[in-house]
Amino acid sequence: MMSLMVHLKTVAHLRGKGDRIAKVTFRGLPFYSHVAENCEEVAHFNEMFRWPIASRLDGNEMLEIQVYNYSKVFSNRLVGTFCMVLQKVAEEGHLELTDTLIDDNNTSIKTNVTIEIRYQSMDGTVGVWSDGEFLDVPYDRDGMFAFETDSLLSGQSHGSGTSPGRSLQGSIPTFRNKGRGKKVKGVKDKAGKGVFSAMKLGKIKISKDDHRKGDEPAILDMEDLDRKAMRLAGTLDPDTISLASVTAVTTNVSNKRSKPDIKMEPSSGRPVDYQISITVIEARQLIGLNMDPVVCVEIGDDKKYTSMKESTNCPYYNEYFVFDFHVPPDVMFDKIIKLSVIHSKNLLRSGTLVGTFKMDVGTVYSQPEHQFYHKWASLSDPDDITAGCKGYIKCDIAVVGKGDNIKTPHKANETDEDDIEGNLLLPEGIPAERQWARFYVKIYRAEGLPKMNTSIMANVKKAFIGENRDLVDPYVQVQFAGQKGKTSVQKSSYEPIWNEQIVFTELFPPLCKRIKVQIRDSDKVNDVAIGTHFIDLRKISNEGDKGFLPTLGPAWANMYGSTRQYTLMDEHQDLNEGLGEGVSFRARLLLSIAVEILDTTSPEILSSTEVQVEGVSNISESATGKIDEFFLFGSFLEATMIDRKIGDKTISFEITIGNYGNQIDGVSKPPSARKKKKDGENEEEESELIQNSSEDEADEDGDLVSISTTPLMKPVITDRNYFHLPYFEKKPCVYIKSWWQDQRRRLYNSNMMDKIADKLEEGLNDVQEIIKTEKAFPERRLRGVLEELSIGCSRFVTLANKDVNQAGRTKLDRERLKSCMREMDSMGQQAKQIRTQVKKNTVRDKLKLVQNFLQKLRFLADEPQHSIPDVFIWMMSNNKRIAYARVPSKDILYSIVDEEMGKDCGKVKAVFLKLPGKKGFGPAGWTVQAKLELYLWLGLNKQRKDFLNGLPNGFEEIKAAKMGPGLHAVPPVSLVYNMKQVFQLRAHMYQARSLFAADSSGLSDPFARVFFSTHSQVTEVLSETLCPTWDQLLVFDDVELFGEASELRDDPPIIVIEIYDQDTVGKAEFIGRTFAKPTIKMCDEHYGPPRFPPQLEYYQIYRGNCTAGELLAAFELLQIPFDEEAIRRALIAVHNFAVPQIKIGQGGRADLPPLEGPTDSERGPILPVPLGIRPVLSRYRIEVLFWGLRDIKRINLAQVDRPRVDIECAGRGVQSVLIQNYKKNPNFSTLVKWFEVDLPENELLHPPLNIRVVDCRAFGRYILVGSHAVTSLRRFIYTTPDKNSNNWATAGEIIVNMDMEPSVRKMDTVVKLDATSDAVVKVDMTEEESDKEKKKKKKKKKGGAEEEDETDERVLDWWSKYFASIETLKETLRAQEAAQAEAEEREDLEIAAESADIKSDDLLMKGSKTKERSKEKKSSKEKKKGQATDGSEKRPVKAKVDELLVYNKELESEYGDFEDWLHTFNLYRGKAGDDDEHALDDDRIVGRFKGSLCMYKLPLSEEITREAGFDPNMGMFQSIPHNDPINVLVRVYVVRATDLHPADINGKADPYVVIKLGRSEVKDKENYISKQLNPVFGKSFDIEATFPMESMLTVSVYDWDLVGTDDLIGETKIDLENRFYSKYRATCGISSSYSVHGYNIWRDPLKPSQILAKLCKDGKIDGPHYGPGGKVKVANRIFLGATEIEDENGLKKQTEEHLALTVLNHWEEIPRVGCKLIPEHVETRPLLNPDKPGIEQGRIEMWVDMFPMDMPAPGPAIDISPRKPKRYELRVIIWNTDEVILEDDDYFTGEKSSDIFVRGWLKGQQEDKQDTDVHYHSLTGEGNFNWRFVYPFDYLMAEEKIVISKKESMFSWDETEYKIPPRLTLQVWDADHFSADDFLGAIELDLNRFPRGAKTAKQCSIDMIRNEQELPTISIFKQKRVKGWWPFVARDENDEMELTGKVEAELHLVTAEEAEKSPVGLGRNEPDPLEKPNRPDTTFLWFLSPLKAIRYLVCNRYKWLIIKIVLALLLLIMLGLFLYSMPGYLVKKLLGA
Repeated sequence: MMSLMVHLKTVAHLRGKGDRIAKVTFRGLPFYSHVAENCEEVAHFNEMFRWPIASRLDGNEMLEIQVYNYSKVFSNRLVGTFCMVLQKVAEEGHLELTDTLIDDNNTSIKTNVTIEIRYQSMDGTVGVWSDGEFLDVPYDRDGMFAFETDSLLSGQSHGSGTSPGRSLQGSIPTFRNKGRGKKVKGVKDKAGKGVFSAMKLGKIKISKDDHRKGDEPAILDMEDLDRKAMRLAGTLDPDTISLASVTAVTTNVSNKRSKPDIKMEPSSGRPVDYQISITVIEARQLIGLNMDPVVCVEIGDDKKYTSMKESTNCPYYNEYFVFDFHVPPDVMFDKIIKLSVIHSKNLLRSGTLVGTFKMDVGTVYSQPEHQFYHKWASLSDPDDITAGCKGYIKCDIAVVGKGDNIKTPHKANETDEDDIEGNLLLPEGIPAERQWARFYVKIYRAEGLPKMNTSIMANVKKAFIGENRDLVDPYVQVQFAGQKGKTSVQKSSYEPIWNEQIVFTELFPPLCKRIKVQIRDSDKVNDVAIGTHFIDLRKISNEGDKGFLPTLGPAWANMYGSTRQYTLMDEHQDLNEGLGEGVSFRARLLLSIAVEILDTTSPEILSSTEVQVEGVSNISESATGKIDEFFLFGSFLEATMIDRKIGDKTISFEITIGNYGNQIDGVSKPPSARKKKKDGENEEEESELIQNSSEDEADEDGDLVSISTTPLMKPVITDRNYFHLPYFEKKPCVYIKSWWQDQRRRLYNSNMMDKIADKLEEGLNDVQEIIKTEKAFPERRLRGVLEELSIGCSRFVTLANKDVNQAGRTKLDRERLKSCMREMDSMGQQAKQIRTQVKKNTVRDKLKLVQNFLQKLRFLADEPQHSIPDVFIWMMSNNKRIAYARVPSKDILYSIVDEEMGKDCGKVKAVFLKLPGKKGFGPAGWTVQAKLELYLWLGLNKQRKDFLNGLPNGFEEIKAAKMGPGLHAVPPVSLVYNMKQVFQLRAHMYQARSLFAADSSGLSDPFARVFFSTHSQVTEVLSETLCPTWDQLLVFDDVELFGEASELRDDPPIIVIEIYDQDTVGKAEFIGRTFAKPTIKMCDEHYGPPRFPPQLEYYQIYRGNCTAGELLAAFELLQIPFDEEAIRRALIAVHNFAVPQIKIGQGGRADLPPLEGPTDSERGPILPVPLGIRPVLSRYRIEVLFWGLRDIKRINLAQVDRPRVDIECAGRGVQSVLIQNYKKNPNFSTLVKWFEVDLPENELLHPPLNIRVVDCRAFGRYILVGSHAVTSLRRFIYTTPDKNSNNWATAGEIIVNMDMEPSVRKMDTVVKLDATSDAVVKVDMTEEESDKEKKKKKKKKKGGAEEEDETDERVLDWWSKYFASIETLKETLRAQEAAQAEAEEREDLEIAAESADIKSDDLLMKGSKTKERSKEKKSSKEKKKGQATDGSEKRPVKAKVDELLVYNKELESEYGDFEDWLHTFNLYRGKAGDDDEHALDDDRIVGRFKGSLCMYKLPLSEEITREAGFDPNMGMFQSIPHNDPINVLVRVYVVRATDLHPADINGKADPYVVIKLGRSEVKDKENYISKQLNPVFGKSFDIEATFPMESMLTVSVYDWDLVGTDDLIGETKIDLENRFYSKYRATCGISSSYSVHGYNIWRDPLKPSQILAKLCKDGKIDGPHYGPGGKVKVANRIFLGATEIEDENGLKKQTEEHLALTVLNHWEEIPRVGCKLIPEHVETRPLLNPDKPGIEQGRIEMWVDMFPMDMPAPGPAIDISPRKPKRYELRVIIWNTDEVILEDDDYFTGEKSSDIFVRGWLKGQQEDKQDTDVHYHSLTGEGNFNWRFVYPFDYLMAEEKIVISKKESMFSWDETEYKIPPRLTLQVWDADHFSADDFLGAIELDLNRFPRGAKTAKQCSIDMIRNEQELPTISIFKQKRVKGWWPFVARDENDEMELTGKVEAELHLVTAEEAEKSPVGLGRNEPDPLEKPNRPDTTFLWFLSPLKAIRYLVCNRYKWLIIKIVLALLLLIMLGLFLYSMPGYLVKKLLGA
C-alpha cells in the first residue's frame, strides 16, 4: 500500500511561553498534533502522521505544517507556516530537514521546524522527476542525500537547484542534487546558532569528481530516441524529446550555455512604405436639420475633404482618398485615422463639427486582409459626450504595407448594406455601443534622469551663484488617441516629483492600442525627448467575461534611449523618441493608469473631451514594493571577432544596470542612503558604499565596491578581419550592487511562460522540420509537444499561485495573475484535448492551432509593468562607446525554482555586440562588432552565494588585493582556470546554396570563414557562383578550451560560420552568417555509430534579418589526450598571461580517426570531406528543354545578339545551341539536350542547378548576361505514371454525371411544356424562346397582382452576363466564408466540448458569438429577400442569363502560371538589394529563359521508350509543339478599372488605357474618362503579333493631363506565349453554352466539335463518337447534352456542338490528358507602378483572346462598350399635407400656425430642386397644394444608379460623370418673409426600395421609417405609379426621431419616349394642368379683411378673456369709489351729521 509518513519532531526558536499545537496537511487532509503545554523556546511534539494514498505521489504536491499558539478560550493564533514541495521525497523516498517558518506576510521568522518524511510507493521504488525536461535527469550518486536544503539564511547550497524561492520572503523548498565541485561554507545566522545539524560540523567536502557520471550521449539518433525516452521518462511518450538536439544550435544539454540569437539587425526603426486608401461612400442619419455635410479624412497631419453635399442628412459621396507614408512601422501604427463630418464648411468658414470617429492605423492593419470593407463608422461629438451617436459614415479603409496584397471584394452593383448596426466599423469583439470613459494617467515622479545640458554653463553658474544645479528641466507628455497632455515643468531636477494626473476622455473600448508617455526636457530653444515608453492597452486589460478594465501600477516604467553623455546634436535622438532599440538606460518614471466608465446621464459630468491636468496626492514609498539589494555578476570568458577598425586600441567592457555601474553619471548607493547625504556633495564621488542597512544580512560585504568595467587590454589579431582579447585561462569579472523594488514575481511568471513558449517553439520547429524533410512520425513529435505544453501549463498554475500577498502588488498584478492562470489552465486543457486528436492526416491543421498558442503565450509573457531595468554591455575603446548588447534583466534573474529562473541566468551566453541606433542599419549592422562568451547572474544579494554555480567548472577565484581579511564572501575580480582540454575541430564544409548575389554580375565569389574560440580558418574561394560546393575539410589543431572535460562534451561553445564574397579590390563583402554546434568525442569514447561520423546538415544563413542561403556542413570536435607531467608543470606558471606550452603526449593524435590526404592533385593541399560524411551518390540523367530567351536587356549598353544558355549541375553540364540572331528569332533550334551526373541519393541534399546565359561576342569573348539557380530539382523529377490509378482505368464505360452544375442542367433534353405545369424549361434557350415563355406566363398570371421582372424587355447584352456572373462570384465567396467560419467554429466548439471543464472565458463565448453573428447575417439576408414581395426578386430570372467566370485575381495564379510544361526562369544580374528589397528583385531581372528540365535515375524502365510514336530525340518531352515563329491576332478586352491611385491634386485621375505588345502600341488617349478612379472602359483592342519576338503584353493605365506629360498610374504584364502553348487552352475561353447569335455568341473561329476533335487527336485518345439520344463518348467517358440549336430566324437544326461543348467543359474528367480548360472569363489583375514596388495602385478587369493567323479568321469583337443610361422622367404630384408641426406665433394673437410649402429634389446637389407654392397660415398643419414636380434623369438599370454629368467647378476643363443612388428627397418648410425659412421635416425615398404609402393620413405613422427594414418595399421602376401618404421626420434635441408632418404624394415614372408623347406642366401649368387647391379662408392674411379677422379673434379665442377683464375692471372701480368716499362718510358719521 502506498503511503506518506511525516514524523514531526520539534519546533524551535518560539517566542514567549505557552501552549503550542501543530496542524499537518497533505492532499487537503489535516492532522492535528497533541498540545505541547507550557513550552518556551522549543516544543517537542515527536509525533507520527500517516496518509495512505491511492495514487502516485506527484512531484508538484505540497505538504503544509502550521504551528499555532493554543488557547482553550479564544481561537488559536497562527505562529507560522511551513510549506514544501514533495519533489525530493517523490524521488528519494526519505528526507529529513530543519527549516524556518513564514508568517502571514510571507516573511520568514526565526522559528524553525524539524521533520522527517518517508514515502512508500507500491513497488518500493520512487517515481521519476517528471518535468518535461527530460534531457536533464537529476542524478544523485551517493543514494543518500549529501544534505542540501535552503533557507533564508543559508541561501541555497551547491545544487544548480530548482527550489522555488525561499528568498521570495520564503515559500517552498524543493530539492535537486547535482554536485558541482565547490565548497559549501557554513553560514551563521544572527543568533550565532548553526541552523542545520549538518552545518554544525563546519565545512563538508564533496568529492571533486562528483559531476554527473555515466552521462548519456548528447545527440540522439532517431532510432535511439524511443528507447532513451522510455528510460528517461518512465511512462511518458517518446514524442516529448526534442529532436532539435540533433540539429544545429538548439537544445542545451548541460544547461551551462544558452542559445545564441541568430538574427542580428533591429528592423523596428527603419522606415517602410505604406499606403492607406479610404473610400468614403456615404453618410446616414446625420444629426442636425437641413445640413450641408462634408467629410474630412485625417491621418496624422494630412487632411483631405470630400465635396459638399447640400441640404441632406444622408449624403452620398463615393470618393476615394489615398495617403502615402514612408515611416517606421511603429510610427505608422500609432497614427490616428480620424473621420469627421463638418456642417457647411466653405472657403470663409471652417464649419461646425457634427461628429468624429477615431481609430489608429494599427487596428486596421491587424484586421484580416488589413482592411475594413463597407463598414459604418459611428460618429460622436467630442465636445458633448452626453449626446449619443451623431450619425454614420460608410467607408472602406485599407492599409497596405510593402508586399501585402489586399483582396478587395468585387466592386459591382452592390445593393447597399442597410443593416448599419450589423456592419459597424469596429474590430471583432468590440461592442457596438461604446461608452465614454475617463483615462487617468497619473504621473508621480521620475529618477535617474540624464544631464541634458553642458556642464560648462553649470560651472559658470556655480562660480557666480554658488549653487550646483541639476542640468535638466523635465516634464512629462502623454499622447493617447490623437490628444496630448503635459504635466508641469520641474525646474532643474534629476529626480523630479510631479504628482499630477492627466485625464483623457475617450470612447471605451478605445480603437487606439497604445498610450505614449514621454519625459521631455523643457528648453527655450527646443524641447527634446529624454525617453519614451509605450503602454499597450491590450496588455493592461482583458476583455473576457472575467476580464478587467485597463489598469496599471503604480509601477516604475524604465525608459531607454541614446547614451547618457550629453551632446548638443545627439545622433541617436530617434531612440529617445521610442524608435528602435534603446542603447542605454535613460530614466524611470513612476506612473499609474486607471479607467472609469462614465455615466453620461449624471448631471454634474463634464461634457467636453478636452485633456485635463489635475494634481494628485503623493503615494507611499512602499506602494511599488519593498526596496531590496540586488547583485549582478558577470564574467567574460571570451571576447573574439572584434572588428579590425578598433583592433589597435585597448578595449574594456562596461556592464550597467539602470544607472548603477554607469561611468558617466552612475550611482552606486541605495536610494535611501542618497537621501541622507548632504546636498553639497557631488554624486560622482560616492564610490565607497555606506554600511548596508538591510537587517537580515551579515555585514560582511559592507564596503564592497562595485566593479563595472573590465581592465583595459590590447586585442590580438585572429585573422585579416577580426581580433580577439587574450583572456585564455584568466577571465575578468565584474559585479554591481544595485537597489530596486523587489518585483521579481512579475519577472518569474514571465520567465515561466517564456520557457514554455521557447519549448513549444522548438517543438513546433521540429515538427515542421520533420514534415519538410519527410521523416517519419511528425504526429508523434507534435503529440509530445502538446504533452510538454500541458505539463508546462499545469506547472505554471501551481507555481504562479504562491505568494499572492506580496508588498507592492498592484491591481494589474492581481488581475493579470488571475487571467494568466485562467488562460494557461485552459491552454493546458486544450493541449491535452488536441493531443488526442492529432493523427497522421491532421498534423498540419493541428500545427496551425498550436501556433496560435505560441503567439498567445508570447503575448501573455510580456510583462507591462517593469521592475528591474535591462542590463547593457558596452565595449569601450579609447573612451568611446563602440558597440553594445542589451540583455533583458528577466533573462538573467535567479530563482531557486528552475522554471522561474531566467533562461540565461548562470549560463554562458554567446553575445554579439552591435552598433547603436541608425549606425546599425544596413550593412554595418550585419558585421559583428564583437562576440562575447559571457556569464551573467542577477539576484538578491541574500542569494548571492549561488552566483558562480553555472560557470564551467575548474576555476579558482582571485579576489581584489586590497580587501581586508575575513571578507571571504567578496566576489572575485577574475577567475583562473586550472583545467584545460585540448581539442581538434574538424569542419566539413560541403556546399552552400541560394547565396546572396554580391557582385554586379549577379553572382558571388564565395568563401566561408569558420570561427571557433580564438581560431579562424577559411575555405577556398569559388568564383562566380551562388551555389559553391567547397567539399573541403578544415582542421583546427590544438584548440584549447577551459573547464571540465565532461561539461565541454555536453555543451561546447558555438561555431560561427561567416560567408563572404571575395572582391579583387577592397575587403571581402559580407554575405551572411550562421551558427553550429559540433558533435564532440572525448578521448575515452569510440569513434563510431550512432554519433560518428556526423551527418551533413543544412544551416540557415542570415544576413541581418533576411535569409541569405543555406550551408550544408558537419562539425566534429575531437579531444586530444594529454601528457600528465606537462600539465602539472604548465599549471605552475598559469597566472601570468603567457600561454603554457603543453606537449601532446605520446599517442595523442594517434587516437584520432585518421585524415585522408588531399585526393585531388589539382586542388593542392585542400582536404576533401571524408567518405563517411559526404553523401552517397547515384547516377542521374538530366534532360533540358531549350525553348528560347525573352526580354533580354542590354549589357553594358551593348545589345545581346548571339546568346547561349549553359546548364550546370554538380560540376557537369550541357550547352544550348547558339541563337544566331536574337532580334530575328530568340528561340533555340535544337530543343532537347541531356547530360548525366552523379547526385546524392537523398533528394534534400541535391545541389542546385545553375542556368547561365552568355553572349558570344567577336574574337571569342564571352559576356555573362544573367544567371538563375534552380534551388530545388524536386519538381522536375520524372515519375512513371501509375497504371492502377483511376485515370488509367480502361475497363467499362463511365457515364459522367453532370447534374452538379446548373449551367449544364439547362441543356438536358427534357422539354416539358403544357399550360398547367410551371414551365420547367430545360432547353438551351435563346432569347426569343424565353420571351415567348415569359408571355405565356404573363397571360396566365393576368389575374394575379404579380408583375414580371423586366429583364426580358431590355435586350440582354454582355453586361447582363457580366453582372449576373459577379453576383454568382459574390455568392460563392459568401458561401466559402460561411463554410470556413462554420468549420472553425465547429473545431473550437469540439475542443471546448471535449474538455468541458475548461474555465476559459474565451472559447465558449467565441463559439456562441460567431453563431449569433452568422445568425444575424442570415436573418438580415432573409429579411432582404422577404422584402421582395411582388416578385421583384424572384430567383428564376437569374438562371436565364448565361454566365462567364469572374476571377478576382490573375488567371496565372489560378492555373499555376501556365507552367504546365514550359517554365520561365528569371535571369538575374547585379547586386541583390540590401534592405528588405530582398523580396523584390525585379530590377535585377535582365531577361527570361524559357524551357524545362526533367531528371530521372538511370537506367529508366523500358516500357516508356517502347511506347508508340516515341521520339528518342525529344526524350521525356514528347508531343511538344514546334517553336517556329507564329503569327497571332491578339484581342484584348478591357472592361474596367477599380480603385486607381489618384494622380491629380484634386484626389482624382483622368485615366485612359495604353496597350503595348512588342513594337506595336495602342494609346486610347482621346477617350480618357474624366475625374474617375473607377472608370468603366468597355473597349476591345486588336493587335497582330509574332511569337516569340512579341510575347509580353503590357496593359497600362495612364492619367491624362492637360499640361505636361501623362503619368503612369499602374501597369500589368501578361506573358502571352505561355498562355498560347498551355494545355489549359488559354487562347479563347470556352463559354458555358453554345449559341450562334445574340449576346452569348460563340467567339472562337473553331466550333466546339472541331476543338474537341483536335484535342482528342493531340492527346492520342479515342473519340469523339457521337451517339443517338444526345450522347457522346470520349475515351471511356460518356457525356449527355442537347442536340438542337436555333438560328436567328428561330429555325431548329440538329447539331453536335452542345455535346462537344459539354465534353470541353468537363475535360478534366478525361483520363491521362484531362485538365480544366479555361472557361469564358474576366480576370482581375493588380496594377503596379515601378516607383512604388509591391504596392497595388488599383486593379483592372480584362481578358485576352488569341487567334493563330493560319486558322480561319475570328468574327468581330464582342461589343462590351459601357451601357448608356436610359432617360426617364419622374413626375411627383404633391396633393396635400397634414399634421405638419406649427412653427410661427402670430404677432397679435400669439396663435400657432405655419406657412407650409414642400420642396423636393432627386439629384445629389439639389441642382434640380423644386418648391410648391406656400399654403399660408395653416392652423392645423393641413396644407393643400395640387402641385407637380417634374424630374428628368438618366438611369443605369444594372447598377441602380442615376448618372449626372456636370462640371465640378468654373475652372474644370470638362464634365465629370457621377453616379448616385436614385433617392427622392421631399422636405416640408415653413416660409418666413424676412428671416430664413424654417426646416420642419423631410423624407427620403430610395426609388428602388421604399415603403408603400399609407392609404389614409391616419394610417401613416413614423413607424414607416423606423421599421423600414421589416416593411415590404416597392420599386418605382417596377410599379411605375404609386400614390399614398408618407411621414415627414426630423430629429429633436435628444436626437430622437419625431413625426413633423405627413404628405400625400403621387409618384409616376415614365420613360423619355412616353414623356414626349404625353407631356405635363410644372406646378399647375399646362399641359395636363391640376385644379387649384381648395384652401380654407383663414389662410388669407389678416390685414386684407380686418373685420373678419377681428370677429374671428373676438368671438372664438378671446371671448372669456374679455368678460373676465370687464368684471375685473368693474370691481376695481367699485373699490376705488369706496376708498374715495370712505373718509368723508366717516367724518360725517363721527360728527353725527
